[in-house]
Amino acid sequence: MPPEDPRAAEAREWLQKALLDRRAAEVGLAAEPPLTADAVFHCQQLVEKSMKCFLAWHDVPFRRTHNLVEIGQQCSHIEPELDDLMRRAAPLSEYAWKFRYPGELDQPSPEEAREAYVLAREVHVAIASRLPVEVRGVSE
Repeated sequence: MPPEDPRAAEAREWLQKALLDRRAAEVGLAAEPPLTADAVFHCQQLVEKSMKCFLAWHDVPFRRTHNLVEIGQQCSHIEPELDDLMRRAAPLSEYAWKFRYPGELDQPSPEEAREAYVLAREVHVAIASRLPVEVRGVSE
């Protein structure tokens, strides 16, 4: 049996982490009352890790950043059809830090959190559909 492609292994690790964030966002949204700050954080993480998975698969280096504009532009250079979606997802960047620290007065509304989740899932599905089975597995 030949050794596994290191690109596929790294991309799969990013994808698995993204799926954990998707699950965490779902749990946060399902809580009563919804844990909206946690949910939007995990939505941002779902997008970020899905994008990094895509870049890892294409062997494109990326910085340690939560900036979805930067990471999304890298993805769009590889797959121009993703450009509109990457631009729409860029505002989710702020959820990497917003609402995460003491002193924040507001929390995202349940509607804002649900909208973030729908967009994050859209990004994840669009990226996962462009990955080979050896990365995404048969369950995606």
